[in-house]
Amino acid sequence: MRVVYGEPPGGGWHPITHMVRLLVELLDAELVTVPLNRPANAVRRISGAGPRRRGRDTCLVVAGAPGHLDNLLHADYWRRGYKHVAGWVIDSFWVDRIPYSVRHRAHFDQLFVADKEVVGQWEDATGVPVTWLPWGSDVLRLGSENADRPVDLQRLGRQPAGWEDDEQTRRACEALGLRFEGRPAMHDDATAGQSALMRSLSRAKFVLAFSNAVSPSPFTHPTREYLTGRWTDSLASGATLAGIAPRCAATDELLWPDGRLELGTTDPREGIEQIAAAVRDWDPQVAVDNHRRALEHLDWRWRFRALAQALDLPSERLDAELESLAGARA
Repeated sequence: MRVVYGEPPGGGWHPITHMVRLLVELLDAELVTVPLNRPANAVRRISGAGPRRRGRDTCLVVAGAPGHLDNLLHADYWRRGYKHVAGWVIDSFWVDRIPYSVRHRAHFDQLFVADKEVVGQWEDATGVPVTWLPWGSDVLRLGSENADRPVDLQRLGRQPAGWEDDEQTRRACEALGLRFEGRPAMHDDATAGQSALMRSLSRAKFVLAFSNAVSPSPFTHPTREYLTGRWTDSLASGATLAGIAPRCAATDELLWPDGRLELGTTDPREGIEQIAAAVRDWDPQVAVDNHRRALEHLDWRWRFRALAQALDLPSERLDAELESLAGARA
């Protein structure tokens, strides 16, 4: 199998880039990284109107956004083609951005999307089978049940306006006897960055994370809520989530109540008081339970197994890792 991936810029995509590298390793696939620059993107969009090129192999396009599915149409595609083409879209909530190359069986045979709510819309727009394949985390290699957690509250990612100033949050936490850590350091390499992030999270009792509904930004969807790696990576690291979780199927089906401290407010004063009370009651067994449940529900290898079965791919390395995963859960 060949995996085609256009790596988006910025550390926010490190979890997906790391996932792609892990996928390629465990399915013994070939990775083709396609540049995401405007001239190349324009050429690929235009070429999407052409006929499909047929070949012998299987290709999976991992797309950060719907438009990245056009990465299939790089020059090598027109030279060799594929027998079966699938796409896995991470920010699949942007249904209005599905490119022409994907609509009405133009170039793809099968699609996977990270948001369960839009499966039907993608099927209607593309005419191909669409399967929910949600976010996960590298729990087996990078997760932690560490009991020594000197940080009471770790900030991760975008926050509501009242929580955005790390120094202000630090002072408010210290006033109630809490140790707060701000934005984790960024790294150029995705895997190094993901490893460092998970180490930071493994030192925290609680991780601050809010749904895009109450913490919007120019790159989040204005109305549809969705789960991302902030939640899965935090739980994989044994931490409990503090904030407001997104209202979506992934939250309902993948997360567990004991792994979340729902603040019900974006007011830092009220939120910090709730977190301080929860810290006083925190027990190291919480980290063990979060990590164990993450192994059971959130590890990327479960997603890879579903993918391999759907694409009828051999997976000896993946099978071996799934055995290790089963042993870690025991």
